Amino acid sequence: MTNTSDRLLLPRGAQLSPCGAYRYRLWRRWDTSTLPVTFIMLNPSTADAEKDDPTIRKCCKFARRWGYGGIEVVNLFAWRATSPRALYRSPHPIGEHNDDAIVDRSRASALVVCAWGNHGKLLQRSHDVLKLLREHSYVAHALRVTRQNQPGHPLYLRDDIVPFLWDIRNSNWSSPDG
Repeated sequence: MTNTSDRLLLPRGAQLSPCGAYRYRLWRRWDTSTLPVTFIMLNPSTADAEKDDPTIRKCCKFARRWGYGGIEVVNLFAWRATSPRALYRSPHPIGEHNDDAIVDRSRASALVVCAWGNHGKLLQRSHDVLKLLREHSYVAHALRVTRQNQPGHPLYLRDDIVPFLWDIRNSNWSSPDG
């Protein structure tokens, strides 16, 4: 894995695979005196250590408004693609170090916001990541819930939205083991 910076608290950075096809982590920091928010989304798009895409800009806007010192972005799938459909064609969309990145960044944050949308059901990945969060006692939040009971993607949500506790055990979300 390649870090675009050597220190975790640099204002911005990304952790990519050596081939550049996978992004395991992206961060933006503006206040190191307070912890960041971790957003767990579907898959990385074009944003990298230097360039923000509209979703990253929206997540930064939310985190600033909520009073946090930055964002950490990890994804269900580390495969970089501009369309969720590309995940279905990738032979290995998750990425070798992705679960480690999800656990590590969730541990280092004040708040974990799940925001992957309906495609998270691919390869039962949303189920696996929620199980991973529960195993480490991380509390899942969401900004909205889709009709398929998955945490909604943040891009087109109102700016004044606030995260809420997303207790998947009390929802009708179905998992392979009940």
